[in-house]
Amino acid sequence: MKFLNELNPPQKEAVTFTDGPLLIIAGPGSGKTRVLTYRIAYLIAQGIDPFRILSLTFTNKAAAEMRTRIEKIVGHEARNLFMGTFHSVFARILRKEAPKLGFPSNFTIYDTNDSKSVLKSIIKAQGLDDKIYKPNQVFYRISQAKNSLIGAQAYASNVELVNEDIAAGKPKIAELFALYTKKCKQNGAMDFDDLLVNFYLLLKNHPESLYHYQNKFQYILIDEFQDTNTAQYAIIKKLADRNQNLSVVGDDAQSIYAFRGATITNILNFQKDFPDYKLVKLEQNYRSTPQIVNAANHLIKHNSSQIAKEIWTDNQIGEKIKIFKTVSDNEEGKKVADLIFELKMNEQLRNNEFAILYRTNAQSRAMEEALRRQNIPYKIFGGLSFYQRKEIKDLLAYLKFIVNPNEEESLKRIINYPKRGIGNTSFQKLTVIADRQGKSIWEVLNHIEMYEFPKRARQTLRDFVTMIQSFQTMLSNKNAYDVAAHIAKSTQILQELYNDKTVEGVSKYENIQELLNGVKEFSTEDVIENEDDINNDRSLGAYLQNISLLTGDEKDNEGEETVKMMTIHAAKGLEFPAVFAVGLEENLFPSPMSLYTREDLEEERRLFYVAITRAEKHLFISFANTRYKFGTLQYSEPSRFLKELPETELHLMGAPARKNESINSAIRQTSQSGLGERSLKPRKAQLIRRANAQAPDPNFEADDVSKLKVGQIVLHQRFGEGKVSFIAEGSNAIATINFSQEGEKKIMLKFAKLKIMD
Repeated sequence: MKFLNELNPPQKEAVTFTDGPLLIIAGPGSGKTRVLTYRIAYLIAQGIDPFRILSLTFTNKAAAEMRTRIEKIVGHEARNLFMGTFHSVFARILRKEAPKLGFPSNFTIYDTNDSKSVLKSIIKAQGLDDKIYKPNQVFYRISQAKNSLIGAQAYASNVELVNEDIAAGKPKIAELFALYTKKCKQNGAMDFDDLLVNFYLLLKNHPESLYHYQNKFQYILIDEFQDTNTAQYAIIKKLADRNQNLSVVGDDAQSIYAFRGATITNILNFQKDFPDYKLVKLEQNYRSTPQIVNAANHLIKHNSSQIAKEIWTDNQIGEKIKIFKTVSDNEEGKKVADLIFELKMNEQLRNNEFAILYRTNAQSRAMEEALRRQNIPYKIFGGLSFYQRKEIKDLLAYLKFIVNPNEEESLKRIINYPKRGIGNTSFQKLTVIADRQGKSIWEVLNHIEMYEFPKRARQTLRDFVTMIQSFQTMLSNKNAYDVAAHIAKSTQILQELYNDKTVEGVSKYENIQELLNGVKEFSTEDVIENEDDINNDRSLGAYLQNISLLTGDEKDNEGEETVKMMTIHAAKGLEFPAVFAVGLEENLFPSPMSLYTREDLEEERRLFYVAITRAEKHLFISFANTRYKFGTLQYSEPSRFLKELPETELHLMGAPARKNESINSAIRQTSQSGLGERSLKPRKAQLIRRANAQAPDPNFEADDVSKLKVGQIVLHQRFGEGKVSFIAEGSNAIATINFSQEGEKKIMLKFAKLKIMD
């Protein structure tokens, strides 16, 4: 096993520990993926049947990369591993086991938009105000409960949860939860949270299934363990209870997904649940310079809830972390774009070696505009997914409906697309009849002659049923691609998009062709031998389940020559030679929502830790004096996190510290110096002015500057005489003034004290 020679001592210890519970604390850039990959390869080399190994990750991309690496070491046996995301693996198992839970094997998987659409219909049917019961918020509340293994009935019985809803002015949440659960079951559908909840219920309520999967999965490995939620960990503990061969890899310092239900207590309390566990710490960082590693260590030590560790590196000394302040968020974007341009010229870095990381998506606007002005190509991560595009969802709705005709969300989408004369009135009437009789709309449609509809509408509905039934007959003797291609042609979807010669129309047509290419690829993939036959299914139902569980990382082209822009949450697991962490301001980062509890504030600090540790060589951190929020210009203060970084590793750009002045003092000074930015080099005139500083003139009277014009000369008590070069109009107008002694300053006019000299 030559691959063991590639490991450092702690990595080798983690890889070769065979039986029993194992907790691997893997710091950033410590070779976590290599350890997990080599551990699986080592188990197979020791004679462990790959059919008995379960490896769970959080992205399909990570699972695919690991399988490829393992296959290079052990050969085709790697194909027999049970490896994938929590949701994809559990969904594959539930396709076989779903009838035990009262669901069809071909159950539909609702994505978030589908779930919100169902809730929107329920809220409307209940006569509730959707401005109070917003589908987004109701869905989030239900999802939080499910991730904590709280079902609709338990929710309604939980006094604390119900009182929280009453206090929030939403006393009907429990009722909506119950109706949503009922509707999903009627539709033969599960949302993403249900895949976890229902698999847990399978193990809890069906002892024969629990015994089967405990015996099948004798070795269990979990990646990014700090990101698991209550439901995921409960499942893991049940599966591992028999053999105790559970290996988890993670870093408590990178636990940043509490808003998704992840709980840091899973990793912090692992030793309580598995007292005989072995702990291995991977503390050597292979990614970043010592300056970046030291800064990250210094920052995270301010958290009280953590597993003690000291990340270190042998990498060569690099440059100090650069911090800079700008007048506004627009100036921040301009400065970032300028620095990227300079690094490209001076260091020969390529566009794809840069990342701009921000706390909220709203911050991307100023960055985008600045990059465009510099003609620097960029890509924003987290944009519209391929599978969320309308034309794609339209065709997929046909495919979903013929597989599961009880699924009303898909029926709603296709019944009048392409247009066939079935309006909202007819569909609402069908819905009322179905609800009154306790049937699905499809059952009503199959006996449409029994109900009072206009003759023309009845015939149109009958034709629709005949078309769907013809599609369904293909399921038993045609592969997924043949069915999908036939539907795209016979419904005229392809023809309609082909006839649209606009740029958007051509793009939509190409997207449909790309979808069909994907179905073709799935239909012709080689099957692998598997005792449970779960991996061999090439049916349309299996394809639909497969694409429903894509994690959004499959089509990302990391080699693409663009600057990458994303939230810090989206950046976890990535690394770049040059990183810009922007917007380090109070009430932005940390978020104002995190300031009420220590736990929330510590998660924000872990988020900044993640941002810092994405950088390999160059790290820039910025903050702005003013920033537009909700259409209003607001003043900002530097983030408290900046004061928690070690001054020895920092360089404040454009403001060399005075003698005996600390970096943090200089940061505070820049935030208190008005809207003007310190120049890169102190001018001689500035030094003279400081030496001859005089007290303000008590007789100074400011003029009304509401009619101030470009070109006028003004007098400022502190800055002296200056000429107005530009005025940014608006409710918060800002004047750019060139002062003879102080240089260019930007001053908000409604607060300005200026005397107009001409």
